[in-house]
Amino acid sequence: MRRADRLFQLVQYLRRRGVVTARSLAEELEVSERTIYRDMQHLYESGVPIEAEAGVGYRLRGYDLPPLAFTREELEAVVLGLRIVDSWTDDELAAAARRAIGKIEAVLPEGHEQLLHQTPLHAPKDHYRVATHIELSELRLAIREQRKIRVEYVDAKGARTDRVLRPFGLAFYGPIWILAAWCELRQDYRAFRPDRVAAMDVLDESFDSASGPSMDGFLCQIAERN
Repeated sequence: MRRADRLFQLVQYLRRRGVVTARSLAEELEVSERTIYRDMQHLYESGVPIEAEAGVGYRLRGYDLPPLAFTREELEAVVLGLRIVDSWTDDELAAAARRAIGKIEAVLPEGHEQLLHQTPLHAPKDHYRVATHIELSELRLAIREQRKIRVEYVDAKGARTDRVLRPFGLAFYGPIWILAAWCELRQDYRAFRPDRVAAMDVLDESFDSASGPSMDGFLCQIAERN
């Protein structure tokens, strides 16, 4: 868990529970008590009015976050979207979706929390998923950091090629994902199916979309072909 996410959760636990010990917070967040002490000191220095009493615990003094106001339709849209992410993506992104729902619950107006859990829109996990041999979380990180990847790609006819790609983005066409990329082998924009990638290495070499092939270029080529 990123530190920023952990700090947010610490504030939410204090808002809900009043007085909380460092030990209970450490167990809840699966970190050491030393980490809790450092985080609490950071929150205090950032202006969060935390009070600490030896042998008792931590508490907030007159501190709250402004509630988020959603219409019923907006809340349903957000909840359904996050449930779909939880159901269809990799474990890392699914866990992030569940944490996001918890954060939304924490800042809803009083009395509206039940709407979050009563939203009758679901995305069951017992569906057909096209398996991938690579970790989508690693691919997402390469896209975010603009790092080239080397892949062994197997096309629809079973032919294998080794390629170096500049990955720009992922699009979900259930039940498959599509990777938009620049292929250095073909020197052109190409769309690849991650489930047909037999192996992948994230390279140290980066690329700059601002001065070369980019997602905008990929989309322009798609538009011209259609």
